[in-house]
Amino acid sequence: MAYYNDEISTIFKSLNSGENGIKSDSVDARKSQFGTNVLDKQKPLSFFKRLLLQFKNIMIIILLISAIISSVMAITENDIENLFEGILIFFIVLVNAIVGVVQEQKAEDALTALAKSTEPFAKVVRDGKSQKVKIHELVVGDIVQLKAGDQVPADIRIYESQNLKCNESSMTGESHSVSKKSTTILKKNIPISDQENICFSGTSVTSGSGKGIVVAVGKETELGKIAKILGVQVKEKTPLEKNIDKIGKVLTIGILIIVSVVFLIQVLFNKNISAMQALLTAVALAVAAIPESLPAVITIIMALGVQRLARKNAIIKKLSAVETLGCCNVICTDKTGTLTKNEMNVHHIYFSQNLYDEKSKEFLSNDVFVKTCLLCNNIIFDNENKISADATETAIGKFLIKNNLDISKAKKENHKVHENEFSSTKKFMSVVCENGSNKTLYTKGALDYVLPLCTKVLINGEEKPLTENMKKKILLANNNVCCNGERVISFAYKQCAEDYKEKELTFIGFFGIIDPPRDEVYESIKLCKKAGLLTVMITGDHPATALAIAKNLGLAKSEKEVLTGYELNKISDNDLKKIVLNYRVFARVTPEHKLRLVKALKANNKIVAMTGDGVNDAPSIKSANIGVCMGQTGTDVSKEVSDVIISDDNFATIVLAIKEGRAIYQNITKTIIFLLSTNIVEVLGIFVTSLVMPNAIFLLPTQILFVNLVTDSLPAFALGIEPAEKDIMDIPPRNANKSLLSGKTGWTIIYQGFIQSLVVLVMFVFACNYFGNEVASTMSFLTICLMQIIHAINCKSEHSIFKMNIFKNHFFNFSFLTLLGLILAVYFIPFLSGLFGLVSISLTEWLVVIITSIAIIPTVEIGKVIINKKR
Repeated sequence: MAYYNDEISTIFKSLNSGENGIKSDSVDARKSQFGTNVLDKQKPLSFFKRLLLQFKNIMIIILLISAIISSVMAITENDIENLFEGILIFFIVLVNAIVGVVQEQKAEDALTALAKSTEPFAKVVRDGKSQKVKIHELVVGDIVQLKAGDQVPADIRIYESQNLKCNESSMTGESHSVSKKSTTILKKNIPISDQENICFSGTSVTSGSGKGIVVAVGKETELGKIAKILGVQVKEKTPLEKNIDKIGKVLTIGILIIVSVVFLIQVLFNKNISAMQALLTAVALAVAAIPESLPAVITIIMALGVQRLARKNAIIKKLSAVETLGCCNVICTDKTGTLTKNEMNVHHIYFSQNLYDEKSKEFLSNDVFVKTCLLCNNIIFDNENKISADATETAIGKFLIKNNLDISKAKKENHKVHENEFSSTKKFMSVVCENGSNKTLYTKGALDYVLPLCTKVLINGEEKPLTENMKKKILLANNNVCCNGERVISFAYKQCAEDYKEKELTFIGFFGIIDPPRDEVYESIKLCKKAGLLTVMITGDHPATALAIAKNLGLAKSEKEVLTGYELNKISDNDLKKIVLNYRVFARVTPEHKLRLVKALKANNKIVAMTGDGVNDAPSIKSANIGVCMGQTGTDVSKEVSDVIISDDNFATIVLAIKEGRAIYQNITKTIIFLLSTNIVEVLGIFVTSLVMPNAIFLLPTQILFVNLVTDSLPAFALGIEPAEKDIMDIPPRNANKSLLSGKTGWTIIYQGFIQSLVVLVMFVFACNYFGNEVASTMSFLTICLMQIIHAINCKSEHSIFKMNIFKNHFFNFSFLTLLGLILAVYFIPFLSGLFGLVSISLTEWLVVIITSIAIIPTVEIGKVIINKKR
């Protein structure tokens, strides 16, 4: 049906609905009839297809080809030993592939779970009652209530609207907002852009409010039809994953050169092995040396980190935000509800040139003041008769109820005929109410925006001209209240006929509303200073109110650190870039100012986290390096564009998320150091022995592959979930522009890889001279295996491991013991030892292996001392 052509009564009848909504027991039947409110998604790959994709790596393909050739030759020549070798290579590659599939599935499951937890709700009317339901639970016939900041959850035919506007750029490409009206369109076959009585799924409400009936859901919506044509987008890699890919390519080229040299030397100079064995050794070495599993390891580390953050009230929507959190150096935070408790209470009342505290009953004698407070608000009561409104209006509502004033009764007796809605630009709202033949406009908002609209003042029930002297008294009282950290909400009114504009008003008075800081924020701000994080308060409040709170929290010391929106308007973008870092508080700002501040900070090479909740905050949230939306007060639009949702609206949670982001990146660095420094041992070991001892066998192909399986699995994951180090918030944020392997990380990989290689090579040469090549090869294999799981302990911290509890990570303990048992099983079980070409070694030789393996602890400790001192 073309619902824009039909009268709303006809639509109600055809969909068996009405203004009281559908019946809850009809939801399932409607899903069967009209479909569910879910877009078609790409079917998940089967386990078999995922497994095949693991073999896309060119080195794995080469390895498999070599294994096939080796196995065929072994069968032809009846060589059982080489046949086992080929089968073992197949087995190890298969295990690696299965581990990769499991990693990938875990990461996807984690992100899917988080996506469900961040799914927005729609406000609907069912069974005659207003209630919230998850978007996917909407059905055709539901009555949906829309307001500014909401994402439109389905295609909705509007039948009631108040200044309702939607941004339809996602559908039409037009950036300006489109007015939505309830009138029936008589023309037929008109384009989407002209269907002004339909709100389309996927668009957003930019202003006003309205009601409508759901006429299409899921793939039947206009968005669903577009999505079906476009298909599913390919998931883009995170910047860190791209960085890892680049590193992998560089390493691949370098290692392939080394492997080629090793192959040629062994073919030309080593008479003890065949060309096929030399090829297998070279290919196995390449696969072991190149960290092809590193991207998968990093993805699962980040996914596990995302799950941990979700349990701590920080919901990460994009994996890339995890790594960005680690280098954040500026937090731009709102005040109300983020730094403060969002538990507002009326603390002072000013009228008739007198200031009273909240316990005074003098306020009740001022009928006009009382009436303005009762009528000029959007307070509604839910099913449990609790106030449903924003924090400021809730505070006013609680104060009125406390004084036995009936809001609902007052609104019934004074019919609202018009409303000028609040906006972040003008910072006030008005309603026009009718009582009999009289119409009165009541205004409420920020004093410095309302007072300039007034020409009179109400004193002791009489309207008097607002003189400059009276203005000074009002502003002085306002300043005194603001300096106490209170938000001032002023009230005015005028009698009106048809002119509903706010001009020539009569000033009545104001409330001073206090919202104390959250207890935990004090420590969080201290922690930010310690960690080199600049914290900036951005608020719409009066500068005196903002400064009082900032001083209390230790954010600012004087007025010199406060910049207002008025002053911002006079400063060019170029000048703002030069001075923005001099301020800690920005007051009386608009969403447009927020966007300018983000750009100015980014122009100073800062990594900016910006908080917000309103629809108008969306541009600044999107522009920031890390967009942070408040989960409780945030609109659907701001949640949609954000990277992080703080479900408890708490500044301390933002700081906690940054700390966790640092820890995740630190653990990724530990994993990279571990994998690359241990892989160097096999490369340098075979390369050096091929050059100086061409007739000696350092490691067999199967031994190399076994070491690779050990080092690339459990220890890497175990390091990825290490607890954050104690000093993680004592150091400045990392430089986001630096390469992953630059500076300390690169030097650490080099010196730790060199130490391990040197120790193993010295032992191998010693063993060859005293015990023979076969024993030396077995000792090298056992030493490398034991040394690498012991070296994983070294990688737990960049500081001395003797200053930390190395047993705190239980999964690490489990992986260490498991791998130790596996290594011993390979040696002591005859079948396995034969499979891997191991020979029996004496107690003395075992002692050499153990001492050599443990030697990695003190040698790396010495290296840490030198590097940390140099740092």
